[in-house]
Amino acid sequence: MNLTLYPFALKFRYTFTISRKSKDIQPLLVVKLAQQGLSGLGETADNAYYQMTVPRLTEAIEQHRAFIESYTLTTPEVFWQDMYPLLQDNLFALCALDIAAWDLYAKQQHKKLYEVWGLDISHNPLTDYTIGIDTIERMVRKLKEFPWPIYKIKLGTREDIAIITELRKHTNAVFRVDANCAWGVDETLRNAIALKALGVEFIEQPMPADDKEGMKKVYEQVALPVIADESCIVEQDVAQCIGYFHGINIKLTKCGGITPALRMITTARRAGMKVMTGSMNESMVGTSAVAHLLPLLDYADMDGPLLLAEDTADGIKINNGRIIYADRPGTGAILLH
Repeated sequence: MNLTLYPFALKFRYTFTISRKSKDIQPLLVVKLAQQGLSGLGETADNAYYQMTVPRLTEAIEQHRAFIESYTLTTPEVFWQDMYPLLQDNLFALCALDIAAWDLYAKQQHKKLYEVWGLDISHNPLTDYTIGIDTIERMVRKLKEFPWPIYKIKLGTREDIAIITELRKHTNAVFRVDANCAWGVDETLRNAIALKALGVEFIEQPMPADDKEGMKKVYEQVALPVIADESCIVEQDVAQCIGYFHGINIKLTKCGGITPALRMITTARRAGMKVMTGSMNESMVGTSAVAHLLPLLDYADMDGPLLLAEDTADGIKINNGRIIYADRPGTGAILLH
């Protein structure tokens, strides 16, 4: 296979703020794998919380360029298994390679990726749209500027209930909230009661990932379902979330790509847990890949391209939450430049 790397730094439409940080630019790394006249695209995201930068991601992949370029793709699962020992300490980098391998493999089959898996897309969940932390006035303005059927509201402030109370005055849309580890046990339980009355569907990662004792108390008493994010990074974490969360949010970038994500979905389903995929603010390359998992999901948070002011690629279309697949094989993503 031939390997090409494309670094990008894309601007957000608005400053993107969650409980622990703000940013105006999203650095990304796109990977292209080519073999016998066909090519596949994959993507991974820069993320300060996990100490991942584009230079670090690039270096991790470049260290194994010779192995990758001497490799002949048979199936993505085998490729992932062969790459894992080399990149087990950098699953973000492995994700980009894995997505590119699945895109290439589907093109070799002359099929869209969901067709390779034999999935029915007729009942796909809609994707939400994220409203980042801001002043209440600006959050209302963002909501009004982007009418949408489902919103994911970032919380973790002293005005969390006031934020949702005010936003609810302006829409009947479904609300989901994400505290990004900002609350404690009592705050989570108290907020859940108020948020349920305001029509919130679930709470994502209310507390720090290392507070398992606290999450156990929350799980047993909370008025709303709780979904794991920072508590569910890799596939081994799914079993650790059973009895602590009602569902998991899988992020391809964090877990190492589509291949482990498929296994995580299976494990969660067997445990009776809800399954969601989340965004790391990927461009259309990574988001188009996530879209093919939709038939397997309960919830989708794949609004990265909607939050960015510019993009790397053409791929899926997002129409009022509904995903429309590109009429191309693979994930459907093609680079714009």
